[in-house]
Amino acid sequence: MTTEICAVNSDSLAAAKKILQGGGVVAFPTETVYGLGGDARNDEAVQRIYQVKGRPSDNPLIVHIHSEFDLSSLVYDTPYAGRLRQAFLPGPLTLVYKSKNNVSKLVSCGLDTLAIRVPAHKGAQEFLRYVDMPIAAPSANLSKHISPVSAEHVYSDLNGKIPLILDGGICSGGIESTVCDVTGEFPVVLREGLVSKEMIESVAGKCEVYKFKEGEQARSPGMRYKHYAPRCATRLFEAGQIEEAKECFAENHRIGKKVYVLCEDRFKSNFPSDYVLNLGRTEYEIAANLYAELRKGEAVADLIIAIKPEKKDGIMAGVLNRLSKACANE
Repeated sequence: MTTEICAVNSDSLAAAKKILQGGGVVAFPTETVYGLGGDARNDEAVQRIYQVKGRPSDNPLIVHIHSEFDLSSLVYDTPYAGRLRQAFLPGPLTLVYKSKNNVSKLVSCGLDTLAIRVPAHKGAQEFLRYVDMPIAAPSANLSKHISPVSAEHVYSDLNGKIPLILDGGICSGGIESTVCDVTGEFPVVLREGLVSKEMIESVAGKCEVYKFKEGEQARSPGMRYKHYAPRCATRLFEAGQIEEAKECFAENHRIGKKVYVLCEDRFKSNFPSDYVLNLGRTEYEIAANLYAELRKGEAVADLIIAIKPEKKDGIMAGVLNRLSKACANE
């Protein structure tokens, strides 16, 4: 199979719709990461998504829709969910509702819920409006590998596996959407992201973060399995372990390993500048740069030493979640 990268335009959108109508899959941009999309109503298409990614079949998918899509055709609503949509959508927030079972059962892995997202990316909205169908889409990469934030990242993972990548440039958000369960009396965050618990709480009045227990069924993507991992060795250090990280760098550099350090800007002076993967200064910079810097690092490094950012709450909770899954010491 030949994989084409095409800008989002009338010709590429027509080609994408034809592929989707035939049960195929295409990659498309969002403001968070690139998605691998198929018709959520079509069992064959959903199976194809899992097959292309090598994704475990018990890891649910998110359904993407455009701003004017009839949400009530897919799920049962709750009053505070409407307030969250008004405050944060379109944007990097996925809401998990009770499902009306009008999509493939494979999307939710047998659960009675359905995760819905309305991306803010202009190209994503053009794509979703043009095809006008619910699109099931995880990140457009091989399972467990670093999520893609450019069309080139998608191509490096999925070349020859999918026919079309819609190129919408570099993703501005950089980490996956927050996933929030809205089926109960108050929202519960299942996966942290760019819409923080505190932001949700300010709208809904109360919000909790769910703690996943090993052995139970995942209610959201990103709750189980190692994710976002580079194809090289990693070591992860706390922000307060700079001296230990410096010793690890020196020891591995001395024995001839190509060692790079992934850290926020404030820590970069502790390491030789040529070996720093700089995440930036602000929360939004760090989130936006995380996957791009991990991809850059895996291309040159035998070992990436990752240092957790000093700030732990707000948006950084989502960054820390991704970084811990990507570079967990095993």
